[in-house]
Amino acid sequence: MAEQKMDSDQRTEQLKAVRDELLALKSSPLYEYRQSNGYFPVAGQGDHYSRIMFIGEAPGRNEAETGRPFCGAAGKLLDQLLDSIGIKREDVYITNILKDRPPENRDPLPEEIQIYAPFLDRQIKIINPQVIATLGRFSMEYIMKKFGLASQLKPISQIHGQVFKPNPLLGEKPITIVPLYHPAAVIYNQRLKDFLFKDFEVLKPFK
Repeated sequence: MAEQKMDSDQRTEQLKAVRDELLALKSSPLYEYRQSNGYFPVAGQGDHYSRIMFIGEAPGRNEAETGRPFCGAAGKLLDQLLDSIGIKREDVYITNILKDRPPENRDPLPEEIQIYAPFLDRQIKIINPQVIATLGRFSMEYIMKKFGLASQLKPISQIHGQVFKPNPLLGEKPITIVPLYHPAAVIYNQRLKDFLFKDFEVLKPFK
């Protein structure tokens, strides 16, 4: 028990270090936009021992104003999706590729992904999840390439809800990748809602 407590403390400190570095990330092209609007970076939130890690694309206004991921309309839908498979939000870890809000909620730019991706990589290593559920095409593309699945990349409309199992590196435990539609996409296209609820069923074995 003491050993697990020590490990828990280490994970908490490592994730705090990520947050603190993001706060001071003046090299980011989004830093001035954050400062001028009084926004916060959104590092991530949830269980540091979570089996499931959700990775979205970028914070929206509500997220940037509070520093919490998925706390707006898309977050409410994410809560409903988790509830539909009997998982509590506090039992998963939620983050994004970009840790700062882009102007007008536009898509992440390649140079922004390049700056923020190392922070995401560290979070993945610290949390060490069994499954990564990507939310949206940008996180899907980044994670599948990162885990050697570039050859299996297709449009999200073709591979959403599918299970991918990359070959683990020597000494690392196996991980599962599940691409999912971003909950925000449902807000603009209600036809995707049924797909998203059905796709979440894939995550049940990991709860």
